Amino acid sequence: MLKEKIGAIGHSNVSSMHKTTLEVTREDYLTPGGDCIIAVSADRSMQDFSGGFKDLLRRDDARIEITLYCAGLKEVVFAYGSRDLVLSHPTDLVVRKSSFICDRTLAIRADKAALDLDRGFVSKLSKGFRVDIELKVF
Repeated sequence: MLKEKIGAIGHSNVSSMHKTTLEVTREDYLTPGGDCIIAVSADRSMQDFSGGFKDLLRRDDARIEITLYCAGLKEVVFAYGSRDLVLSHPTDLVVRKSSFICDRTLAIRADKAALDLDRGFVSKLSKGFRVDIELKVF
């Protein structure tokens, strides 16, 4: 198991309504149309992850546990890696329910998307609270 951590913040435009993806970005803004984005101003991107973490995630049998902490609340998302992951995007980290892969994809076949997050958790994000993200790959 290898671990990476990311810090980010919510935003007033967080709606968390996307049915198939969730995203964290290093960008500091969010338009109302960005319904998959759950946090902005991330302090790290996939480019900052260790080589060992990326190598482990690039296995077809890799599993990833994504734990989100915000204002005393917690959400956990489980997903999978793939040998086809690029893991190089400088700003965006996208978790997908599908198996689609591009340079923005962190993980695929997730059990949750933005819409599946608890609405109390989303409320904290939309008030701009800090979110701490822990990624564990197995």
